[in-house]
This record gives sequence, structure tokens and C-alpha cells, in this order.
Amino acid sequence: MAKIKYQFNTKSLAVEAVEEGFWDKAKRFLRVVLAGMVFSVIVLIIGYTFFDSPKERILLREIDQYKVQFQYVNDRLDMLFNVVEDMAHRDDQIYRVIFEAEPIPRAVREAAYGGADRYEEFEGFNNSSIITSTRKRIDQLSGKLYVQSISYDEVFEMAKNKADMLASIPAIVPIEKGTQRLVSGFGPRIHPIYKTLRPHTGVDFTAPTGTPVYSPGNGIVKTVERNRHGYGLMVVIDHGYGYETLYAHLSKFNVRKGQEVKRGEIIGFVGNTGVSTAPHLHYEVIRQGKKVNPVNYFFNDLTPEEFEYIIEVASRVNQSLS
Repeated sequence: MAKIKYQFNTKSLAVEAVEEGFWDKAKRFLRVVLAGMVFSVIVLIIGYTFFDSPKERILLREIDQYKVQFQYVNDRLDMLFNVVEDMAHRDDQIYRVIFEAEPIPRAVREAAYGGADRYEEFEGFNNSSIITSTRKRIDQLSGKLYVQSISYDEVFEMAKNKADMLASIPAIVPIEKGTQRLVSGFGPRIHPIYKTLRPHTGVDFTAPTGTPVYSPGNGIVKTVERNRHGYGLMVVIDHGYGYETLYAHLSKFNVRKGQEVKRGEIIGFVGNTGVSTAPHLHYEVIRQGKKVNPVNYFFNDLTPEEFEYIIEVASRVNQSLS
């Protein structure tokens, strides 16, 4: 039986039955539905804000596990970076020193990998920072390992050529009984003519005219000429591996330009040509285009006592012969 609604009529002062039309019923139904929807939305908002569904709880546990794994990966990366840094240090300070090679510049080892847009795909997420940071570190490690791999390839090639390099480095005194004949060393010395302190870019060995001069290492004769800048008759030998040697004030040549020479081979004879005050050999060692102290290379045919003696003599600030 349908419910009958009543209302009080203020005009007739009587209670009358109310008849509902279709639209009145429709409006009442819509109000009920709308109220139910609003209530449902409120319940859903509260539920999603303060409570997690079982699926969400599973996903949150997985995210926490991923964070732990990312931290573990970064800890391992720290260890690998330390290992690679140690490899680079040994490469620069040991292997390349042994083979007389320049260390790899830090800028090359630390070169940037990729551009800023390389990691755009990882942006916009709650955990973008840890993902991007880990990816960058992996790329940096890959770059360092690539540089180190190339370096080891170079060291391997140098090792294969070690015997040839050792035979080429100027490692003997270029004149017989050189320890006794050394009179002026490398560095500031008094010029024999101008009597002022000037850079002396080599060492002077006193010897009679005609005394043989020997090549201190294998190489190719680069220069055979009468120098106009004070060196007189001069020979320059290119030993490879960044080394050259120069012999000045000779009396006579025993080689020609382009000739291949071996260690111990006579290349000329002591003289008194050019700006020179007495017969002697002026000897220079050039390393990577820079003139260095030749005494540091007299290690192949000297005893420790002879080497100590020649170091002491070469350090004296006296008058050079040229």
C-alpha cells in the first residue's frame, strides 16, 4: 500500500492529502541519488587519503625494496669508483712513469658523459632524483673505464716496445771516461767570454781534439751542420720516444743526416769549433722539446760511486767552456 502524505492547508485550516506528480517523484529520487553520490565521494576521498588498499600496500612495499636496492647499487658504485681511481693512480704514477709516458690529464679522465637531456625520461616521478643520480654515476663509471681501457692498450703497446725504448734512451756517457772529463754541469754557469751567469743547457766534457764521441742510444741522425749560433760543428740525434741529443764544438763528423746509429757508435770527434775556449764536448739531452739535465741519464754504464761523483761535480757553479 502506497504511503499517503498529508499537509496542513493554512487557508482552509484543514489537513489535506498531498498528491505527488511524476516530476515531484523524479526530483525526490535525484536528491536521494545525489546525496548518495556525495556521500560516496566523501567516503572514497577519506579512504584513499588515510587508508591503503591491499594492492597499494604491495606496491609501496615494492617501492621501499627498490629504494633499498638503489642504495645497495650506489654503495657498490662507491666501491667501484674507488677501485677505478686506484687503477688510474697506478697507471699514471707507475706504469706510465716506467715507460716514460705522460700521465692522462684529469680533464680527460673526468670528461662529461652525454648531455642534460640524456636523463629527461627519468624526470617527473616521485623517485626521479635517485634514479637519475644512479644512472649518471653508472655513465660516469663507464666513461672512466673506457678511458682506462684505452690507456692500458697504450701501455701494452709501450711494453711490447720496451726493449727498443731502453736501447734508444740516451743512457751512457757520450765520451770515454766521462766522469773524469766532466768540468761544467747543467744550470746557471759563468759564460767563458761574457763572464756573466747564464743558463747552461748541457754539460761540458774536456778532452783532446780528436777524442771519439759516442751515441748514447739508438736513433736517427737529425742534424749534421756547422751551427752559426756558437755550437760550431754540431750533430743532433733523434732517439724517438720524445728524446733527442745534441753534440757541439766537434772537430769532425763521422755520420751523415738520416743515418741510423746504434748505442756506442762513434758519431764525431771532440773539437774546439764555434764559441769555445778549449777543446771539449758540449752535450745536451732534449726531452719532449725541453732541455733537461743530461747527468740524470748517465745511469747505464756507471757504478753508484761514479754516478754520485758526477752528480757532485755537475752541481758546482763554475765557468763553462762554451
